[in-house]
Amino acid sequence: MRWPTLVLVALIILLQYPLWLGKGGWLRVWEVDRQLQAQREVNQKLEERNAGLDAEVRDLKSGSDAIEEHARFELGLIKQGEIFVQVPQKQP
Repeated sequence: MRWPTLVLVALIILLQYPLWLGKGGWLRVWEVDRQLQAQREVNQKLEERNAGLDAEVRDLKSGSDAIEEHARFELGLIKQGEIFVQVPQKQP
């Protein structure tokens, strides 16, 4: 009676091995699912960044307010007749 039981247990183990540890087994599926979730998070952040850049490009193409803002903050330009006042900040 012991011999058939051992054969059946060995057969079950041989059938279960590819399911759990094989090339397309559950462990591989779980790992790929984890990688997929991480990639989705990265893609979401990149989509948000792209949406912001797209809005900025549309704003630059359509109006002069954004161009003026960039000129003021990045290049330090002022309009004619304006007085530029710079307030120094305290150093900690």
